[in-house]
Amino acid sequence: MSFSPPTASDLEALVAAAVEQRVGGAVADLERAVADLKTQLENLRKDCPEDRATIVAFSGDMDRLFAAFTIASGAAAMGMEVSIFFTFWGLAALRVRTTYSGKSLGQKMAAVMLPSGPAHVPTSRMNMAGMGPAFFKMLMKQKNVQSLPEMLEMVRELGVRLVACEMSMGVMGVSREELLPDIDFGGVATYLGDAARSKITLFI
Repeated sequence: MSFSPPTASDLEALVAAAVEQRVGGAVADLERAVADLKTQLENLRKDCPEDRATIVAFSGDMDRLFAAFTIASGAAAMGMEVSIFFTFWGLAALRVRTTYSGKSLGQKMAAVMLPSGPAHVPTSRMNMAGMGPAFFKMLMKQKNVQSLPEMLEMVRELGVRLVACEMSMGVMGVSREELLPDIDFGGVATYLGDAARSKITLFI
């Protein structure tokens, strides 16, 4: 049997095949790595909170509600999507009237205790049998600081979502007709849905 040495063209073909095999494998590995990286980045985007702020307004005190509205208006002015979830005493901020028809005795008693709107809420300190709010309103007016009703109107104009807790409404004997128009109603799932996607969550 005779042996013929490989020609130059044979060697070139062998080298080309080897290079193609190596390069093809490297390209395939690189494509898989890029695809894996894209998947990881997409998962990170899903897990990252959105540019949102969610506030629970539990207190019905003038100063605490003022803080909630100040933070909400600031966040909205910065372009964030903002929602305030009003529960228990915080419902007083949304109240525009008081009704007693169709309520149980307990609900009527709760309706009496709950202030009838943001202009009538007490302060958390120095309430002084009702004189405290008037005192602080005077100081705020002297310093050209907006009143609580004005702050509420401002956050509404800025597009802040106002949500009244339906469970608290039932306990406190508050009907939808007693609250501001054009607000939302929901429960804990509503709040958690907003909070889970928010960069900022506050309980005031």
